[in-house]
Amino acid sequence: QVQVVESGGGLVQAGGSLRLSCAASGHPSLRVTMAWFRQAPGKEREFVAGMIGTDNTRYAESVKGRFFISRDRAKSTVDLQMNSLKPEDTAVYLCAAGPKSLRYNNPRTYDSWGQGTQVTVSS
Repeated sequence: QVQVVESGGGLVQAGGSLRLSCAASGHPSLRVTMAWFRQAPGKEREFVAGMIGTDNTRYAESVKGRFFISRDRAKSTVDLQMNSLKPEDTAVYLCAAGPKSLRYNNPRTYDSWGQGTQVTVSS
């Protein structure tokens, strides 16, 4: 079992930046693929960014060029740097961990999920 804990959410004005951090512990083979999803009220959970290892990344079209995912193996953390934030980025952001898979954007890839952290972008 992998434990996943997110931190770093908050309230920011449009155009601002936030950095989310995800701490994952547990067997390494169960957290090879890491990702961030988000869920806004009344909407389905959607993929934001994911990575295998430390340099194989994927992003949703809506965040490309604004969000950046990175991994620190020494700290067992996966961060999401969010720049040029828009009101439509407002959601609960969830970190997910799973075994090696190229299906980054499929929630079923991931066995372990954090509780989520709220990101609110005001206009």
